[in-house]
Amino acid sequence: MTTSDMAPRETDEVTVVVATRNRRDRLLETLPRHAAPVILVDNGSDDGSPDLIEATFPQVDVVRLGQNRGAAARNTGVDRARTPYVAFADDDSYWAPGSLAHAAKLMRTHDRVVLLTAQVLVGPEARPDPISTAMAAAPLGVPEDAPGPSVLGFLACAAVVRRDAFLAAGGFPPRLHVYGEEALLAMDLAAAGGLLTYAPELTVRHLPLPSGRDDRARRRIEARNRVLTALLRRPAGVVAGTVAAAWRADRGGVWDAARMLPWALRERRRLPDEVERALVTLSSAG
Repeated sequence: MTTSDMAPRETDEVTVVVATRNRRDRLLETLPRHAAPVILVDNGSDDGSPDLIEATFPQVDVVRLGQNRGAAARNTGVDRARTPYVAFADDDSYWAPGSLAHAAKLMRTHDRVVLLTAQVLVGPEARPDPISTAMAAAPLGVPEDAPGPSVLGFLACAAVVRRDAFLAAGGFPPRLHVYGEEALLAMDLAAAGGLLTYAPELTVRHLPLPSGRDDRARRRIEARNRVLTALLRRPAGVVAGTVAAAWRADRGGVWDAARMLPWALRERRRLPDEVERALVTLSSAG
């Protein structure tokens, strides 16, 4: 496969949406591997990524946001897609051959499934991601009308969504920006009556580079987002426990969440009882 070639298209029912920022070299490696139409949403890169990708891969629809919207950049890609299903990928991941076509088949066959999450194999050695191992244990069981274990979380780089359900749920929450943004969307998809399913026959390869990023800043954002997600959807007792755990992990994140308290209270709504019970089951299993 040369740089400008894309993998043979295996489905026209799925669009791959990739959000990126300043990862041009990684994109040159992963973009050609997606066997479906690709929308690349650029979060204000200043390394020349959009120009390079447009010149190298004219088949890719490049959207330039001009600013860093974090995970919510994916919402722009989903809105722009015209296929019934959308697969997400990071700039350092790609869907293994056959996975996108099979995901479309599963979606067609199982009407209540709104999200499929794949097995993730990490690094050149293809070691299973611990999250995939936990999902395979099926603590929430396997519904009769689903192709695999029920889940209430996912990795964004390994998810295929039903486009209309994703948009109806509001997509990834812009206020959370990045890190842990999947949790709130998973709750809202389930609250709307959809099934979220782990399908291990779908495979995503994740090839992370040494991060080179600020781990301390990440911990602070993760703590903030855990608190905000609890405030937005969970009972008071869960909120209190989440705040206490986040305080031990990173007090700055709790203070950041406190500054967003008026917004969180305005947007707060409780989950259906069956979804809350499932979250409690997962917490006990973990």
